[in-house]
Amino acid sequence: GVMEKLGLGPEVLLQENPRLIYARLTGFGQTGKYAKSAGHDINYLALSGVLSKLGRKNENPYAPVNLLADFAGGGVMCAMGIVIALFERARSGRGQVIDASMVEGVAYLSSFLWKSQNLGIWSQPRGENLLDSGAPFYETYRTSDGKFMAVGALEPQFYNQLIEGLGLNLDELPAQMSFSDWPEMKKKFASVFAQKTQAEWCSIFDSSDACVTPVLSFDDVASHQHNKERSSFIRNDQGEMSPRPAPVLSRTPAVPSCKRDPFVGEHTEEILLEYGFTKQEIAKLYSDKAIEFKNPKANL
Repeated sequence: GVMEKLGLGPEVLLQENPRLIYARLTGFGQTGKYAKSAGHDINYLALSGVLSKLGRKNENPYAPVNLLADFAGGGVMCAMGIVIALFERARSGRGQVIDASMVEGVAYLSSFLWKSQNLGIWSQPRGENLLDSGAPFYETYRTSDGKFMAVGALEPQFYNQLIEGLGLNLDELPAQMSFSDWPEMKKKFASVFAQKTQAEWCSIFDSSDACVTPVLSFDDVASHQHNKERSSFIRNDQGEMSPRPAPVLSRTPAVPSCKRDPFVGEHTEEILLEYGFTKQEIAKLYSDKAIEFKNPKANL
């Protein structure tokens, strides 16, 4: 309701411009019991049902930072809604309002969890299933130098290469999908991984299809050979590292800026002047604390 209070709600603006696409990104959505309630990523994740699936055995559910509801279920799904509305407008000539709820966005994003319930993938309690740290062959393991390796050897042919790389004998181990043996197998794998450094395990598994990769830190990720070959990470003019824009388009790829991120308010005066505000009007907005400046050289 904030935009309505400013007299800039969708009903008003769509009358002015029927082609307008008006995206409304909120946690709980535009209607419903919680519509006007405060919340954060963990709350939206909880209400979507997804949080109940995240966590290890005998531990509380945990939220993976604020990536799922805020950025994936919120930002990315909202952006997709805008793209869909743009595509539809090319046919109808009309805009529309997008109600992007983070609860519904992350729930829809997790459709796989709902559609695969009858496949046996999620038949066990949290943390005891194939993809949620229950399986010994889909897990992370600590190395002798305190780093980690990620294992995702789901298919039998990949699992066989994992066992070979670990120096174990397949014939002496329980069947891969023997659920009751998974806890003991995790202990065995952990013991083996703890005997070598991350670099040593990389030298063993890098040329195989065992689906074993190093868990890279932010400090290491840009120097890894694969990422380096693809220029997956870039530095700005301050030497700060960030991911290159993705996905990469063949004809019109994004051209990332190598400038540092702007300070809050750094370009306020410049932009307002460009839009026709006078310096006196800008000074009044600043004195009313409606805008903010960061640039100490602002000359009003």
